[in-house]
Amino acid sequence: MPQYILKRLMGTLGVMLVIAILAFFFVHMLPGDPVRMIAGEDATFQEMEILRQKLGLNLPLHQQFYLFMVNLLQLDFGTSLISGDAVYDVLSHRYVLTAKLTLVSLWFIPAGIILGVVAATHKSRFLDRACMVFSVSGISVPEFWFGLILIQVFAVKLQWFNPTGFQSLADLTLPAITVGMMGTAVIARFTRSAFLDVLSENYIQTARAKGVKRFNVTYVHALRNAMLPIITVIGLQIGFILSGSIVVEAIFGLPGLGSLLIESVVARDHPVVQTLLLLYSFHFVMINFVVDVLYTVINPQVRLK
Repeated sequence: MPQYILKRLMGTLGVMLVIAILAFFFVHMLPGDPVRMIAGEDATFQEMEILRQKLGLNLPLHQQFYLFMVNLLQLDFGTSLISGDAVYDVLSHRYVLTAKLTLVSLWFIPAGIILGVVAATHKSRFLDRACMVFSVSGISVPEFWFGLILIQVFAVKLQWFNPTGFQSLADLTLPAITVGMMGTAVIARFTRSAFLDVLSENYIQTARAKGVKRFNVTYVHALRNAMLPIITVIGLQIGFILSGSIVVEAIFGLPGLGSLLIESVVARDHPVVQTLLLLYSFHFVMINFVVDVLYTVINPQVRLK
C-alpha cells in the first residue's frame, strides 16, 4: 500500500506539471489586454507601458513562463493584477465559502444511493419508475433554471431564505439543493444499474437459496460489491461541485471560487485565473487518487498494480 500511494502521488505531480503548463499558455491566449483593463480607457500609451513594466508583462512570453514555474515550485502564486493582493489571500477567503457549499451539498451522496437501491430492489414497479423519473428530471433540468425556480418560490414568494448573498449557513440551503440535485440524480442511476448487475450474480442467488436474510443479501453482500462504480461517480460529482459551481454561485450571489473565476476572466487577471485552473485540476486529481485507494478498502481483491 505505501508503495502504491507513493507511486500515485508521483504520477499526480506529473499530471499537475502538465496542467500548469497548459494553464499558463491557455490564459495568455485569452483576448484582451490586462494592462488596458487595469489602467482604464483614458490611460496614455506611456502610462500603460510603465504599468506593463511594473507588472512584468513586458517580458517575452518564455521569460514570463520561466518566472511562473519558478514561483509555482515555491508555492508562490503571484499577485492579483486587479487588487494587488497575493493570489493566495484572494483565494483563501473565497475558498472557505465554496468549501462550505460543498459540505452542505454532500446530502446528495446518501440520497442518491438510497434512491438507486430502492429503484433496484423494486425493479419495474412504481417506486422504480418514480425514482427514475426523478433521476432523469434531475439530470435534464438546467441548474440555472432550477435555481431561479427555488429563488422565486422559497425566497420571493414564501420569504423563507435570502434570495442572494451569504450571511449564515441557512443562505446555503437553496444553492446546496440546486447543486446536489444533479448529483443525486446521477448517483441514483448509477447505483440502480450497478445494483441490478450485482443482484443477478450467482453468489447472490446462492445466498438467497441458503436462506440468508434479505436485508443481509441486499445491504451487506450486494451493496458492498456494487460500490466500486458508485464511488467513482461520487468522486466525480464532488469534484464538479468544488470546481463547477460557477453558475450556481452567480445565480445566488455567493462570493465563492466560481464567481471569482468569472470576475477574473472578465478583468483578465491572469495570476488568479491560472491559480484557479490549477486548483480545480488539483481537486479532480486528488479525488481520483482517493477513489483509487478506497477501492482497496471496499474490495480487498482489487490489485494495486
